[in-house]
Amino acid sequence: MGSQQLVVRRGQPFTITLNFTGRGYEEGVDKLAFNVETGPCPIETSGTRSHFTLTDCPEEGTWNAVLQQQDGAVLCVSLCSPSNARVGRYRLTLEASTEYQGSSFHLGDFVLLFNAWHPEDAVYLQEEDERREYVLSQQGLIYMGSRDYMTSTPWNFGQFEDEILAICLEMLDINPKFLQDQNLDCSHRNDPVYIGRVVSAMVNCNDEDHGVLLGRWDNHYEDGMSPMAWIGSVDILKRWRRLGCQPVKYGQCWVFAAVACTVMRCLGVPCRVVTNYNSAHDTNGNLVIDRYLSEEGVEERRSRDMIWNFHCWVECWMTRPDLAPGYDGWQALDPTPQEKSEGVYCCGPAPVKAIKEGDLQVQYDIPFVFAEVNADVVYWIVQSDGEQKKSTHSSMVGKNISTKSVGRDSREDITHTYKYPEGSEKEREVFSKAEHEKSSLGEQDEGLHMRIKLSEGANNGSDFDVFAVISNDTDREHECRLRLCARTASYNGEVGPQCGSKDLLNLTLQPRMAQSVPLRILYEQYGPNLTQDNMIKVVALLTEYESGDSVVAIRDVYIQNPEIKIRILGEPMQERKLVAEITLVNPLAEPLNNCTFVVEGAGLTEGQRIEELEDPVEPQAEAKFRMEFVPRQAGLRKLMVDFESDKLTGVKGYRNVIIAPLPK
Repeated sequence: MGSQQLVVRRGQPFTITLNFTGRGYEEGVDKLAFNVETGPCPIETSGTRSHFTLTDCPEEGTWNAVLQQQDGAVLCVSLCSPSNARVGRYRLTLEASTEYQGSSFHLGDFVLLFNAWHPEDAVYLQEEDERREYVLSQQGLIYMGSRDYMTSTPWNFGQFEDEILAICLEMLDINPKFLQDQNLDCSHRNDPVYIGRVVSAMVNCNDEDHGVLLGRWDNHYEDGMSPMAWIGSVDILKRWRRLGCQPVKYGQCWVFAAVACTVMRCLGVPCRVVTNYNSAHDTNGNLVIDRYLSEEGVEERRSRDMIWNFHCWVECWMTRPDLAPGYDGWQALDPTPQEKSEGVYCCGPAPVKAIKEGDLQVQYDIPFVFAEVNADVVYWIVQSDGEQKKSTHSSMVGKNISTKSVGRDSREDITHTYKYPEGSEKEREVFSKAEHEKSSLGEQDEGLHMRIKLSEGANNGSDFDVFAVISNDTDREHECRLRLCARTASYNGEVGPQCGSKDLLNLTLQPRMAQSVPLRILYEQYGPNLTQDNMIKVVALLTEYESGDSVVAIRDVYIQNPEIKIRILGEPMQERKLVAEITLVNPLAEPLNNCTFVVEGAGLTEGQRIEELEDPVEPQAEAKFRMEFVPRQAGLRKLMVDFESDKLTGVKGYRNVIIAPLPK
């Protein structure tokens, strides 16, 4: 990061060498003092300017300069900032004076960042392996897919790549709070809570604030990039700057979260992307999500409340001196524009501990995040005469909350940090504190139960079966009607055209028996309408004739894309040429046109490499290309690949490469 400029973390000493011409420095005769200034209107009382002299005994918690050694006219001086200094770009000047004259010299600029290694810093993180993952790692995995089929997609955060630090500082300098009151904004830049709120608002552009990304969820992305096509933040941030700080098209939740993660890590705040499966968006704050199904099992009359298959936000590690004790640690920040907070589209930082304890009054935005992981879902069956009947549906919101493990490419489940075990006494206490009656439906022993099962993997291009598995846990026979309906879907819960259905008018369920009813889903029906989220939503509605009661089962089936294979040829060593051979087999029964591979990896590829294939790729044939690259940095790196075509989009792959350092 510091190849073109000096970059230091706060509370971390750095050394400058002063070369005097004429004569050497004489202690007691010559006086040396330094000024550091940040922002357009530096003031000592705002913490944006400091004047300090060369000293032998530096004072704790202030800027200081200590003489390290002198060799004739050459002076080595150690400078150090306090651990609560404002972050940002600083100007450093030297004032040198004797009894008779004084001169001032501009020594240069440097950038000051948060310091997760310093015990006094608000973002201090104790474990070195966690600091490596959450501050220093430039690559990661983001969890997507569905609760029943969690997938991970590789992401190039690239916070130390060229230009990224300058772009992050520019983002702070065009945020509305800065434009409103430059002195006040810069004086708050010592506080990661403040910076987190600014970044959360600036990653989206809903406030017309020169934000980075424009969100879009309607599957029409022709005038920009599909959210599924991105594989890293670097390209997005550079485009934003190139466009004169105009929004980049388009983002969805994981893209907003990943860009925010890049910015926070770049500024020195430990940060990770988290995914909440079956995430509730509760617009009216009653902690209940009402869904309406027709008797055919088709969703009707949408309320604005939504259940997203998954939703991503970030967590940042920091202390919360603005709150009562007990809320330090991970804080949820959500840059996806959903609801306004203090008049602005941002969310957080919300202490994860406050979410778990149901402390809804704690700053910031706890009720919204609490609902995302805890709301109840009620399905209403709208009958032909307009009457609505409540159906039974067990708890489904806030499942498998996930993030990448420290130092490994595996999933860490962090659900327990957000909520107590379901059905536990502690959970009930939290809900009563949050004034929320949790519906105690759960799984009842008696009665009729239904779930949807998948036979084997559902591969893109193939037909597959889903099954409604119904169990009659009573001692008598039941006459029922079963309706099954499959539709293509997007991850935010929107559904498209039907791609499979079945209606059994006379289904007899024997006592204490289970029965399985298949529904075949054909590629020729789902293929043309499959969105880039690769989702099919299957709804099963079982209605008992005698009582008129209904049971609903829902499953989101993730359609698996083919694998991208990556071979690395050559000896992986710093500054030595390597070749990547990248292949993908077309699984569809029709040719793929306009095929493009995009490859990038921090420390490996120096930006993005794009390869457009000239010819169509026939069914079962290989799309293939070779690429040369020269790794610039040693260590564990990820080479990431995205494949796009007319019928197969957003296919991702990656390969870990360990680059040996140059021999000494």
